[in-house]
Amino acid sequence: MAATHAAALRSIARVVEDAGFVQDAAEASAGITDMLRTGNVLVLTGAGVSTDSGIPDYRGPNGSLRRHRPMTYQEFKYDAGARHRYWARSYVGWRQMKLAAPNVVHFALAELEEAGAMSGVITQNVDGLHNAAGSQNVVTLHGDLSKIECLDCGFIENRTSLDDRLEAANPGYLERLNDQELQVNPDGDVDLSDSFIADFQMVGCLSCGSEKLKPNVVYFGENVPVARKETMRQMLADARSLLIVGSSVAVMSGYKLVLDALRSGKPVGIINAGPTRADHKATYVWRTDARSALENLIDELL
Repeated sequence: MAATHAAALRSIARVVEDAGFVQDAAEASAGITDMLRTGNVLVLTGAGVSTDSGIPDYRGPNGSLRRHRPMTYQEFKYDAGARHRYWARSYVGWRQMKLAAPNVVHFALAELEEAGAMSGVITQNVDGLHNAAGSQNVVTLHGDLSKIECLDCGFIENRTSLDDRLEAANPGYLERLNDQELQVNPDGDVDLSDSFIADFQMVGCLSCGSEKLKPNVVYFGENVPVARKETMRQMLADARSLLIVGSSVAVMSGYKLVLDALRSGKPVGIINAGPTRADHKATYVWRTDARSALENLIDELL
């Protein structure tokens, strides 16, 4: 367990340095446009597609990692204090997460899928905004915040149901925070003072009563479910090319998809505002924000 936890911390801390890779923007955009015009493009998205929805990314200039380290799976499962801290912060953060709406990027990707340019989306995000925008073939690589799992008995509860129970157990809690400016993190929680965390009351599983409740998402240090990996492999095998949008592909689950695509001889395009782990390997690298790129692509293709 210690080794897995240490590996998770290394993954969280990984910084994608700007190695000076530059590709002509016109060349990169033309190449990615041709990929989509040919069709059957599999798209991998990251936190950069949701920043315009008010959810920060991890590793960008204003990314959440500059002020907040996500909890590892080992901490969440075995440290009751860490788990309590997460739920206090998540209870508050969920107010903002559930109000987040799809932005231009989400809608543009849904349009491209409907037009046949894309075969589907694999997203590293847990916000559910691709589905909300109308994308049909979506695999949530790291899960979805809308479901809650009991680590003791496996019972699954809807997040809205849990939220109602937490509100009943914590009357007046949110009102005490009305005068504070709180920034939600990509995982759906916010930073709170120790006093607020201590005052928070957790509730138990509806089935067994355990307080070991966990969002149905893949934490750092936790494995992506085998069935989900197999679905991703099949999606990539069926696609003609791979396009990365709004991700530095710093974590291995996303980076491996790039490597697998290249081994299969499939072109790989990248649209990202900053450097990525795969810049020197990709076929096309368009260094720009997701919104500008997708608006341009929609104009060119639809």
